[in-house]
Amino acid sequence: MISDEKLRRILDLGRWAPSGDNTQPWRFEIRSPTQALVHGFDTRDHCVYDLDGHPSQIAMGALLETLAIAASQFGWRLLTHRRPDSPEHRPVFELEFEASANVQLDPLLASIETRAVQRRAMSTRPLNAEHLQALAQAIGPNYSLVWKQGFQEKLATALLLFKSAKLRLTLPEAFEVHRSVIEWNAQFSIDKIPDQALGSDPMTTRVMRFAMHSWERVHFLNRFLAGTWAPRLQLDLLPGIACAAHFLMVARQTPTTMDDYIAAGRAMQRLWLTVTQLGLCMQPEITPLVFSRYARERRDFSRESFAMPSAQKIHRAMQELMGAENCDQAVFMGRIGHGPAAVARSLRRPLEELLITSPGSASAPREKA
Repeated sequence: MISDEKLRRILDLGRWAPSGDNTQPWRFEIRSPTQALVHGFDTRDHCVYDLDGHPSQIAMGALLETLAIAASQFGWRLLTHRRPDSPEHRPVFELEFEASANVQLDPLLASIETRAVQRRAMSTRPLNAEHLQALAQAIGPNYSLVWKQGFQEKLATALLLFKSAKLRLTLPEAFEVHRSVIEWNAQFSIDKIPDQALGSDPMTTRVMRFAMHSWERVHFLNRFLAGTWAPRLQLDLLPGIACAAHFLMVARQTPTTMDDYIAAGRAMQRLWLTVTQLGLCMQPEITPLVFSRYARERRDFSRESFAMPSAQKIHRAMQELMGAENCDQAVFMGRIGHGPAAVARSLRRPLEELLITSPGSASAPREKA
């Protein structure tokens, strides 16, 4: 029988799964020494990036895969079942662990706690054939990777990110998200993104902190002082060139259901952990995918009139760069490169803060996005 102590160890490792802006959209409920529930939630009601809750669903998939990897250290396999009567924006997953002679220690176990986001410049040294093969194998047969390597392709991708960043930094709806997820004067943060992990220089970081006091300040800086240029250069354009490659993770079939995105999250987490295992660094690049989908589906997402035309430009640039069919079936995007691990990073809430005793206690923290 699985002891409560070992189950807690599995959950303690599971909480290191990645989530957008370190939201950690899950709470755990231990039901027995072999069973637990995951109470998930998404942030679609207040986060412009969490379109239909899909980014949060990908994060939940990453959590489930991390739990399965963590369980392998004890020779256990994880059986999961999503309760069909739980609402899509607050799904409940039943977890059951059982011993199995067929389960071997997963080699990705050692990378769970060291995996992190690297937002700063990486080496431009190309990935080798062994890297590309290992990453292709990590995601499994239901997904493929579209690579953008070489200076011209990286520059084109960096310019796409540069355009996306302009929209990101001029949307009032995005401002509310950014203001809630950055922890200032911090190298680490248990529930946000520390400002030292953003990738900006000290001067730009100070200006950003000043501007984040109010939307009026942001709007003034953007309109009269070209306020988006420094962060776009430092956070998007230059890092977009300073890497080994960009990639688009594409599903074999167009994802349509919540379970499709959860499955994509499981594959994405194996990819990211493999990146870490190979001694490489990675940064997600989600906003072009989100803005492109808003445009493709003609869904309003801002009170500003410029938002949709800007998103349409991003969508056209995505299609030209990645291919229209790949864009429709894309589930994740990022950049990879050689270099040291990030020295500033998001941590996680302690396990005790994520444990609940009843479903009513599994409330999502409203201030997070």
